[in-house]
Amino acid sequence: MHELGIMFHVIRTVEDFARQNEVEKIDTLVLLVGELSPVVPRYLEACYPAAVDGTLLEETKLRIEIMPGNALCKPCNLVFNLLENDKACPQCGQAEWEILSGQEFMIKEILAC
Repeated sequence: MHELGIMFHVIRTVEDFARQNEVEKIDTLVLLVGELSPVVPRYLEACYPAAVDGTLLEETKLRIEIMPGNALCKPCNLVFNLLENDKACPQCGQAEWEILSGQEFMIKEILAC
């Protein structure tokens, strides 16, 4: 489960940001995870308590937002969700596309108290 290592990195990044900006308490950490990303949201949630134990974020809530895995069909220019459509354009049936979103993993917001 590489999500634990990812969470440790996220926690260090947020703690550094908080120190640099003199933030003493964080209420909510919001992560943006693309549905095409190799990061599994439920694993992030599962390892979050262990990752924040003894840190500035120990009492912080975690919120994960999912970015849809959208693609642009090259033949017909339709934007569609890859997973909902089995990786084929629902309009023309082609599987020639360019990914537009869904591979992201980022810290979206740090909500201070």
